[in-house]
Amino acid sequence: MNKKISFIPVEEALKIVLGQTEDFGVEEIHFNNSLGRVLKESIKADRDLPPFDRVSMDGIAISSKAFDSGQREFPIENVQAAGSKQLSLQNEFNCLEAMTGAMLPLGTDAVIPYELITIENDIAKVNIEDVKHFQNIHKKGLDNKQGEELIPINTKISSAEIGVLATVGKDKVKVARNPKIAIISTGDELVNVDQIPEPYQIRKSNVHTLSALLQNENLETSIFHITDDKILLKSQIANLLKVFDVLMFSGAVSKGKFDFLPEVLDELGVEKYFHKVRQRPGKPFWFGKKNKATIFAFPGNPVSTFVSCLKYFIPWFLKSQGLDFDNNNYAVLADDFSFRPELTYFLQVKITNDKGSLLANPEVGNGSGDLANLTLNDAFLELPAGRESFKKGEIFPIIPYKY
Repeated sequence: MNKKISFIPVEEALKIVLGQTEDFGVEEIHFNNSLGRVLKESIKADRDLPPFDRVSMDGIAISSKAFDSGQREFPIENVQAAGSKQLSLQNEFNCLEAMTGAMLPLGTDAVIPYELITIENDIAKVNIEDVKHFQNIHKKGLDNKQGEELIPINTKISSAEIGVLATVGKDKVKVARNPKIAIISTGDELVNVDQIPEPYQIRKSNVHTLSALLQNENLETSIFHITDDKILLKSQIANLLKVFDVLMFSGAVSKGKFDFLPEVLDELGVEKYFHKVRQRPGKPFWFGKKNKATIFAFPGNPVSTFVSCLKYFIPWFLKSQGLDFDNNNYAVLADDFSFRPELTYFLQVKITNDKGSLLANPEVGNGSGDLANLTLNDAFLELPAGRESFKKGEIFPIIPYKY
């Protein structure tokens, strides 16, 4: 791979990024804190599921043999409650009331729900003429046998997996360790959110947008700001490289007089893989590594930062965690659209559903600085380089961020 290439296609940039993933190790956490994390152990049934013949409806448990002999009235011996030790039917011509979730009493093999019986003077009269063997009973081991794998390794834990972890008694679970991430803004024009900016200043927004995007992946971040001072920039980045697994920058990567970041990273020994990508928005995107620290330096314009994080960092993170990343999201262009430069274009679109098809309605906005336009849209439609016109009805990859 020629690492001196500076202006590359989107496909090659993504391939390079995905080729530099890192394994951040494994940690053991409480299962209630594992939502959204990536499982790093196989979860198996610690016993049969269900662990006993389980009553699945409130009613009476009987011997089907007695019913088949013509008996329709059953004296009630006792009540088999959920969570109680298993009872035994003392007389096969009697019955036991049995509650949902209870063990099936010994000597019984069918449960008739309350809706189909009448109880008077502790005698249950059955009001149906057909009873099947083991009806309304969830048989032991029907779902899973002891030792059977329930959740494979590299599964992203959802609420469903949380329930399974609880069922098998996994109060501690091994998950992929998340990287330590620093999000860094640069520039003297930026002020804090709670400040009133001067006419020549703006509030910091990109770092908070990035932090929010990463929260969607259950990632915690630390936010920093460094002014346009090369010596200070170099000193602080040197320290951050020692502490964090990922440094994510917003701004200072173009050709402006105070865009010191590429020069500083080079002086700090960070290996550059590329600097510019044939895309809009987000062309001046710098990517590199030093040891195991990975650096994503996005452009300062908010839309550029936003789409670049979605297109490159999120897939890199998912692959680093052991998840397969394959963007199978596509949408139909709802209107004709033209774009002249030979660049991949990430078109902002509003998604609607038309009889099961996703329609992408272009909402271009006023360029890569128009942050508010993102709130009007749902996704980016990825239009390939080398074409000037795109026709209504054509299908293209889509990068969702709202739906």
